[in-house]
Amino acid sequence: MRLHDGRVVHFPAVMGVLNVTPDSFSDGGQYLNPERAVAHAVEMQENGADIIDLGGESTRPSGAREVPVEEELRRVLPVLRGLQGRLRIPLSIDTRKAEVARAALEHGASIINDVTALG
Repeated sequence: MRLHDGRVVHFPAVMGVLNVTPDSFSDGGQYLNPERAVAHAVEMQENGADIIDLGGESTRPSGAREVPVEEELRRVLPVLRGLQGRLRIPLSIDTRKAEVARAALEHGASIINDVTALG
């Protein structure tokens, strides 16, 4: 797969999930602090992740509430800024919102992971 920044990812690839949401079903909101989130992303890279997937809005199967664009950006932008120059692997943004995807691409993301398939 050729990425936004021109890099190529060969499959299969291990994706490290980094949720910066208080209601994440996978990590219980452990990475709300941007510095802690950045450190965890770097740790996942060191442990063999091929891609880091950053999400600022829960998409858990039941009970997830939509987050306003401004809130999602408030959650992900500090992490994106903190990761600039720190990762050797691609960064994915997990979002359903075009504004968030655009901002993430401008701040170093090279993959858009949209669970609604741009719907």
